[in-house]
Amino acid sequence: MDKRLSGQAITLGIDFGTSNSAVSWAQPEGTAQLIALEGHALSIPTAVFYNAEDRTTHFGRDAVSQYLVGTEGRLMRSLKSLLGSPLLLEKTEVNRQQISYKDIVATFLGELRRRAAQALGAEPTRVVMGRPVHFVDDAPERDALAQQSLLEAAHDVGFEQVSFQLEPIAAALDHERRLTRENMVLVVDLGGGTSDFTVVRLGPERMNQDDRSRDILATTGVHIGGTDFDQKLSLEQVMPLLGYRHLGPQRREVPSRVFFDLATWHLIHWQYLARSISQAQALRVNYTDPHLHARLMKVLKERHGHHIAHEVEQAKISCSQSGADTSIDLSVLEPGLLASMGAADLREHLASLLARTVACARECVQLAGLKDSQLDGIYLTGGSSALRPFQHALQAEFPGVAMMEGDLFGGVASGLVYSRG
Repeated sequence: MDKRLSGQAITLGIDFGTSNSAVSWAQPEGTAQLIALEGHALSIPTAVFYNAEDRTTHFGRDAVSQYLVGTEGRLMRSLKSLLGSPLLLEKTEVNRQQISYKDIVATFLGELRRRAAQALGAEPTRVVMGRPVHFVDDAPERDALAQQSLLEAAHDVGFEQVSFQLEPIAAALDHERRLTRENMVLVVDLGGGTSDFTVVRLGPERMNQDDRSRDILATTGVHIGGTDFDQKLSLEQVMPLLGYRHLGPQRREVPSRVFFDLATWHLIHWQYLARSISQAQALRVNYTDPHLHARLMKVLKERHGHHIAHEVEQAKISCSQSGADTSIDLSVLEPGLLASMGAADLREHLASLLARTVACARECVQLAGLKDSQLDGIYLTGGSSALRPFQHALQAEFPGVAMMEGDLFGGVASGLVYSRG
């Protein structure tokens, strides 16, 4: 970096994601550059681990690793899912101190700013934050509260000028830099918590216009993403081994709330509380097979919930990429215990979620008043857009429209610094 630059000369783009986050920077009128946040990695898992053994705080892959090797402490993931939720202002105990979830969000944002400052040699004071089309579906007041909470967190960690841009529009602005002619594009941004769509007119002659509002024909979004896919797969493939849908002595299913919470990243830690463990213990009378209940209690008492969620996510990725059957390793519960995961399982269990997601894409094109033949392409970004069953469903909905895969984890962050809104 040019040592003559100050923090005021730098604009950061922060893509604060449900599962992963990325940061870019640019000088005025400059080209966006992604910042290495963890070693050479240009994205970082949105995770914070509070080490109870030495009272240190860890982030990203380091945070997840600390937890998975059994270090005593608290792992926080899917922090973005709390924005717009009443839970955000609630406090939780971390290393014998009460801290709000909003403060935890600020802690993570502050670490992103610190790492950016270290890489650039200056303290950045201006930032463009990405936001989904909807933080919360069909709740405008909660959606506005979510953005306000993120704004306050950004101010709290030292950003003086904070603006926001829709994530799919940011992805479009990044994609536009590589176009040689005007294109009408459906931008598809599938992240960990949301799926967002934009129909936008892009082209090299439009890049430097200050007002791009006329180029944005439609935007839609739905609160479905990778964590929802993981939850569904966990419920269908793993939780039955702990008693989900198990019929008890009265031929009634075991109450299911504990299984839904164990399959949901940001709710898992609540199941480790003494009260939750006591409630789960009381479910013993609802089981015909005591072995299944014993597995459930081991997960809760030994805090294996996040480990299982991690294994489900990795199996989903592996199965999607290879198309081959794989297994979910549950040996932490008992030696040799596996849950299956196959391409057919992905198609079957995710069909409903994928149908709703693709329907949101179709709605976006309809709102834009376009026929499929008027689209020059579909541009994919966001880690979850790599899921093969999703790509197949999208291609079936828009046959003949070319699909282009962008920078899945860095495209939004890069595009944010080009935003003039």
